[in-house]
Amino acid sequence: PAWCWAWWEAVQAARLRSEGGSCLQAGVQAESSTSLGPCFSPGLSLSAVAKPVMTLSAHCLQESNGPTDAYAAIAKADRLTQEPESIRKWREEQKKRLEELDAASKVTEQEWREKAKKDLEEWNLRQNEQMEKNRANNRASEEAFLKESKEETPGSEWEKVAQLCDFNPKSSKQSKDVSRMRSVLISLKQTPLSR
Repeated sequence: PAWCWAWWEAVQAARLRSEGGSCLQAGVQAESSTSLGPCFSPGLSLSAVAKPVMTLSAHCLQESNGPTDAYAAIAKADRLTQEPESIRKWREEQKKRLEELDAASKVTEQEWREKAKKDLEEWNLRQNEQMEKNRANNRASEEAFLKESKEETPGSEWEKVAQLCDFNPKSSKQSKDVSRMRSVLISLKQTPLSR
């Protein structure tokens, strides 16, 4: 019965190979099969059944010029089930394109940072110049105001008040009507009160 069992396993392995299977699948199928072949007798022990399966599996591995290690066989099966060449090619191109885009965005970001730094420095220079001009103008106007306020000529008080006032009429409707006050100040400037 041992030669009959080996013959049955060889037939099953050949059938699986022709259908695209492997010797390992043939051994697994024979182990899990409920009909254990044409030559199986009920008095046969389990060790007698398992021994031909193991020898057949080892024989198939050596016969197929494939790897003798089980892990290598799994790795070979994984290589066979890998993605198609076109998808792999697309992934590589996509990866390369994304790397180029990342590099370009980093370069652009660096350029923008340099430009922003330069613009900020220019703005700070303009701001400092404007502040210095404003300070100088404010100092000059303050000195002129203090100089004029210290001069005391009799009868010029209303002229000083008139210089501080804005006599241009406002066109805004929301402002209060100050035309009477304006006319009073102008008349006092022209004909001051006598003491």
